[in-house]
Amino acid sequence: MSLPISRTKIASIIAVAFAGGILFASSMDWTDRLFAQGGAAPKPRQEEVKTLADASNAFVSISEHITPAVVSIQAERDARARTNRRSPQQQQVPPGFEEFFRQFENPQQQPRTQESSGSGFVVSRDGYILTNNHVVEGADRVSVAMQDRRVYDAKIIGRDPTTDVAVLKIDAKNLTAVTFGDDEKVRIGEWVLAIGNPLGLDFTVTAGIVSAKGRPLNNLQRTQYDISDFIQTDAAINPGNSGGPLVNARGEVVGINTAIASQTGFYAGYGFAIPITLAKQVMDDLIEHGEVRRAVIGVSIGEVTPEDAAVAGLKTIAGVKVQAYSGDDSPALKAGIEPGDVLTRIDGKAVDRVGQMQRIVRARKPGDVVEVEAMRYGTRKTFSVKLAAAPKEATVVAEAPAAPASTLTPVSSRLGISVEPVSAEMVQAVRLPEQYRGVRVAEIEPGSPAEERLFVGDVIVQVLPKREKVSTPAELQAALRNVKAGDYVSLLVYRPVRNGGGTTAVVNLRAAADR
Repeated sequence: MSLPISRTKIASIIAVAFAGGILFASSMDWTDRLFAQGGAAPKPRQEEVKTLADASNAFVSISEHITPAVVSIQAERDARARTNRRSPQQQQVPPGFEEFFRQFENPQQQPRTQESSGSGFVVSRDGYILTNNHVVEGADRVSVAMQDRRVYDAKIIGRDPTTDVAVLKIDAKNLTAVTFGDDEKVRIGEWVLAIGNPLGLDFTVTAGIVSAKGRPLNNLQRTQYDISDFIQTDAAINPGNSGGPLVNARGEVVGINTAIASQTGFYAGYGFAIPITLAKQVMDDLIEHGEVRRAVIGVSIGEVTPEDAAVAGLKTIAGVKVQAYSGDDSPALKAGIEPGDVLTRIDGKAVDRVGQMQRIVRARKPGDVVEVEAMRYGTRKTFSVKLAAAPKEATVVAEAPAAPASTLTPVSSRLGISVEPVSAEMVQAVRLPEQYRGVRVAEIEPGSPAEERLFVGDVIVQVLPKREKVSTPAELQAALRNVKAGDYVSLLVYRPVRNGGGTTAVVNLRAAADR
């Protein structure tokens, strides 16, 4: 027979059990976890707060120091003068500016003037300003607004499309000027600020890190002499930022914000800046001489591929490959450099990529003599090259007309190409020189070694290094008869250009297994 239990006894039992549970949980260190879940989050340590506050104060200090030297640029273009201007496709303007230039395509629907905006920064107390060439290119009038709302008419001192740098001058004194840094010392991962006037939002500051250095942007290149060696950053850059400064954590300008990687024309995570040492060299030339005095070795060059490194006998994939001479008066030709050579050192400095070589040569003047080291099919060579002045214009590659499809001849399935004889129509259309009348590349098999290395319209002239001349598809087949999977094939190729002439290139391929 069970005994009845009063409510008072039940309450007492529950209380005792609860107290016992608390004591047990406390002994097991469970109570801290239970109360932490329902209570306030723990405060950060004082040293952590101080570090974050110091970083924040540094950004504030840099912004206050640099922003007075940043300017907003307005460029006006008279619509009536635009009938013979190039289209946006021909100008190849940076992403985000296509819509502005597209307005010029229908003069009947245009207002009398068109305006574009950008940024710049004061580099001297007497009013010199650095900006991008594409901000003021073709402008009939340029005005500059300061942070304190003063507005000045600006004179374009000079422009350089190959580096996208322009110099302006305003009539003012005792201005706040920026301090230049050394972009060579910039490290990937360090903090930077981008300051400018994006999307009409004047004097905007954004922060990010340096994401990469030495970035090429081939879609912005107009000629083979354009220097493409950008600092990449994830600091937000939008249309209107162009020409503004990229600033390091010491408040020094290390680059000119120039372009963005985006399919929409607006910020998508990556921006690009011209290194300030390059921009300063161009600025000094424009101010002192009214033009850029650019020295060249006289060759077209390309990045080194694994195949190029193997053929040259290099242990690392570095340097730049010589593709062709700029002309019969090329300094490289006179010095003995040949297409296919891989340049590894210039002027005592190691060369790892195209942009780096361009900047080394850009630091010298026409007439200077530089020592050049190169690898040629496993042999190290040294040359003394007297630099020449860069020509004013460069040619653009065009595709040559095809011969009838029935003439196609597959050549070595291990390379993945079909060729055809050079037709009389092609000779006439591109004024093909007799010494380059080899065989025309007609088809390239997808996924083959030749894909994106050779192009339809290329003319294969020689098989290197023996320099076996190729005049017919049969001769090319004979020269490649003994090629096995894994072998390297080196071809001298001629690429026709518009209005006659062309460029040569050395293309190194590694033969694949039979398909």
